[in-house]
Amino acid sequence: MNAPHLPLQHNAGVLEQELAWAASLIEASIKLYFGHDCGIADVRELHAPDLSHSTAPYAKLLREHGLLSFEARAVLILALAPHIRPQLLDHFLMRNVHYERGFTEFGGVPVTHGGFQPTVETAAFVLCGENVARRLELLALFQPGHPLRDSQLLELEEGKGPQGIFASPLAVHLQQLAPLTTGADYRPEFSADFPARRLETALDWDDLVLNDSVMEEVEEIRAWIDHREALFGEWQLGRHVKPGYRSLFYGPPGTGKTLTASLIGKACGRDVYRIDLSMVVSKYIGETEKNLSRVFDHAQRRNWILFFDEADALFGKRTQTSSSNDRYANQEVAYLLQRVEDFDGVVILATNLKSNIDDAFARRFQSMVYFPMPDVEERIELWNKAFVQQGRMAADIDVEQLAQEHEISGAAVSNVVRYAALMALRQGASQVSLADLRQGIRRELRKEGKIM
Repeated sequence: MNAPHLPLQHNAGVLEQELAWAASLIEASIKLYFGHDCGIADVRELHAPDLSHSTAPYAKLLREHGLLSFEARAVLILALAPHIRPQLLDHFLMRNVHYERGFTEFGGVPVTHGGFQPTVETAAFVLCGENVARRLELLALFQPGHPLRDSQLLELEEGKGPQGIFASPLAVHLQQLAPLTTGADYRPEFSADFPARRLETALDWDDLVLNDSVMEEVEEIRAWIDHREALFGEWQLGRHVKPGYRSLFYGPPGTGKTLTASLIGKACGRDVYRIDLSMVVSKYIGETEKNLSRVFDHAQRRNWILFFDEADALFGKRTQTSSSNDRYANQEVAYLLQRVEDFDGVVILATNLKSNIDDAFARRFQSMVYFPMPDVEERIELWNKAFVQQGRMAADIDVEQLAQEHEISGAAVSNVVRYAALMALRQGASQVSLADLRQGIRRELRKEGKIM
């Protein structure tokens, strides 16, 4: 067996034990209900498998969210069963011969493939039988504030019928399905329902070229990520400060704002998602808030870093309310402010002009980092790091002279190198020429309007 498959096999073994326990609960609950002998008087005599020391992702996730109680585990495995062993629930498909239909007591909702989708009523039948007091006590598991709800492991929609919460299907939240089963992180695909893309970079922290003062401020964000648990645990600062961290990156284009956000995530083992503003911002009232809400709902408690580029499109200054459109726009900004402030992870906003950001946001940033154009020494470092392989630049290229003569950003240096390398390949050369580098620089300066 290959080593990479070992965690998956370990988790599968733990789930097998959990499913076997669930099967015994279902069988015993049905026998007890119909007065058949099953060797026990209460399903709680069927002890759940011990997960206190298991290193399987399923067990670790349950311990992390405080879900090791008998009832919580039973509810969760019932919700998970349709995904990994749907036949486990086939017992509930038996028909009541007296009424020629299914048993109302079993709850459940029909599914297209003919299987059984459990509801809260199903969990109540298994755990409570006909005991009304226990049935009412079970409701506590599905109320806001209980770990089963707060962990977002369970996706619960209260039924609209007379049964209320009991008619709600038990379903594992889509973003928690992979962590519970394969142990993999959930990474949603870019879509209208999730208008954000994961940022990745092949560069490493040592490739980042920033001056010392900027690097010190960036390191503060890394320190917060690394020591967040200690701040709110050992130091108990949660009573005085909100759990998230908000930072504004501002400065000229191409100075490393997006790259820095990507590398913070890479260095700290966090996914960074860049919000696609073209899919978030809508002219229709309420749609922008709804679009952004989907991103925050997915990101909540997932240790993601949310990155808003050109953030002034969303978080711009509020205007005087001279019309209904102005009022709605201001309400939109107020909503965004609240969502960002309540988010328990890291939010980084990037803009070219700090003055474009609403003052209400500016007051709530933990840090505001200015990314200036690189100075001569930094440009020399950028040119030297542009080619990983030695010997790719012609002998007559003087990097220091290029850095002295042309004040361009790190992104512009990358574009120049890409252009010069492509020209070398077209000409069948193994080195870039000074002429091609200078032509690339002229192209970049022309794009910026610095030369005609």
